[in-house]
Amino acid sequence: QQMVNTEIRLIIFFAAKDGEGLYSQQKQDQELTVAQIMTSKGQMMEERVNLMHMMKLSIKVLLQSALSLGRSLDADHAPLQQFFVVLEHCLKHGLRVKKSFIGQNKSFFGSSELVEKLCPEASDIATSVRNLPELKTAVGRGRAWLYLALMQKKLADYLKVLVDNKNLLSEFYEPEALMMEEEGTVIVGLLVGLNVLDANLCLKGEDLDSQVGVIDFSLYIKDVQDLDGGKEHERITDVLDQKNYVEELNRHLSCTVGDLQTKIDGLEKTNSKLQEELSAATDRICSLQEEQQQLREQNELIREKSEKSVEITKQDTKQLKQERKAHLELEKELELQIGMKTEMEIAMKLLEKDTHEKQDTLVALRQQLEEVKAINLQMFHKVQNAESSLQRKNEVITSFEEKTNQVTSSMKQMEDRYKGISMEKG
Repeated sequence: QQMVNTEIRLIIFFAAKDGEGLYSQQKQDQELTVAQIMTSKGQMMEERVNLMHMMKLSIKVLLQSALSLGRSLDADHAPLQQFFVVLEHCLKHGLRVKKSFIGQNKSFFGSSELVEKLCPEASDIATSVRNLPELKTAVGRGRAWLYLALMQKKLADYLKVLVDNKNLLSEFYEPEALMMEEEGTVIVGLLVGLNVLDANLCLKGEDLDSQVGVIDFSLYIKDVQDLDGGKEHERITDVLDQKNYVEELNRHLSCTVGDLQTKIDGLEKTNSKLQEELSAATDRICSLQEEQQQLREQNELIREKSEKSVEITKQDTKQLKQERKAHLELEKELELQIGMKTEMEIAMKLLEKDTHEKQDTLVALRQQLEEVKAINLQMFHKVQNAESSLQRKNEVITSFEEKTNQVTSSMKQMEDRYKGISMEKG
């Protein structure tokens, strides 16, 4: 019974929260001059606790339904769809709003891209999500990223990486957000139990950009009818009636917000056109004022010049006479310089002729010197040849003299022998 009471309180909170939050958020996104509404720490803490309890309920219902179906789930499974809706609410809690030219963007896909930098295993998911042609918005890409992470059974691991790096996560979330507090770590621990499930989710044909994330509380209170007593049943029916009323109010508010958006768009266009015309007119006025100021300054300058020109003309006549005299003197000096220049040119031509003649004589002398050098070389070679031939002849003569000396000595020896023989015979 206490569990049912907590479920009923959560249903009342989220039903009112969905209606008020949708209207306030859409009104905040569309109004031209809107004040930023900062929730207090107490409200943020209450929202964190409620979201954590809601996540516990959704995971419990999802696991119970999956065990009855054999742990294999597809995209049409209602508890799985509601699980993604609750998880999206948890990831959007305290998310910083990024403003652009189109409007305000509140999506958790930017924070999920951090996983790609911190965990290289998640790069395949991010690239596949970016390459899907059906997804046009960051909200759709974030939902597709959750689908693929659950199919890989890495959803808890990837979110744990984000929770462990809160210094990087602070760029996307407020300090009191669910992902920045202890409730985020609790939810990451609860998501580990989903690794026992086998999810077969097909992203093709799914309109993830325009899906409305509304929590269906009927899934979490379907067992209340078995309780004793009719008061609890009446309270639940009252809560369901309130929920249906809030949903109808949300639809009506969404229609009114759409009409207001169209009116605001028209006003923004007319306002932008008027601002452009106003800026163009102000620029034109400024340019005309500048031109007027320039014309006034030019008029004053012309007047001053005309007054000065009258005084200057009198002085110019005297200066002209002096300049004429100086001009005549300069002409005379110029004639003298021209005569001196002609004489210098004649002298330069004569010098050039002399230099040419001297160069010709130098060339002839150089040729004669080369010829004398050649003759000297020839004579030197001939002398060397003659000396070498004389040296050879001297060597031959010395050899002949040695031979003659040897012959004479041999003849003397022969004579001596002949004399000795003749004496022996006699």
